[in-house]
Amino acid sequence: MSEKITIVGNIAAVPERRDLPRGGAVTSFRIAVTHRRYDQTASAWVDDYTNWYTVSAFRALGEHAYESLHKGDRVVVTGWFRLREWEAGGRKGVSAEIDADALGHDLLWGTSTFDRKQSSRQEVAPTPTASEDDGAAADSWAAPGTERELVSTGETPF
Repeated sequence: MSEKITIVGNIAAVPERRDLPRGGAVTSFRIAVTHRRYDQTASAWVDDYTNWYTVSAFRALGEHAYESLHKGDRVVVTGWFRLREWEAGGRKGVSAEIDADALGHDLLWGTSTFDRKQSSRQEVAPTPTASEDDGAAADSWAAPGTERELVSTGETPF
């Protein structure tokens, strides 16, 4: 069974990074997702049950996860879910695993700073320069090859 899933929970252990034989990295960690419900008799929110998942992030996502995530962080994970049967030492079990497509901090609980990393495989596009006759400054957000529209102060750009 393999389904797309998104979960929000807390990292329960220090993320571990391993190098892959063909290059790249994988970062793995356990995440706890606790279901909460309102108990009307106690007039309070209570923890109901906890689901445990093993999350694996590969290649650049794995490297960035290892640098960014720590035990106790509240995170959002989306990826491919599967149940994997295992057997060890005469015991059998089933583990819930997610191969992550995207990871990030849950900003409901705190702030985060984003530092864009440049892959060695990506080429750096030159910063566009404005032509000298229009006097406009270079716009690093403009798409390459498109002309930049100048908007007077106080006008909306759309």
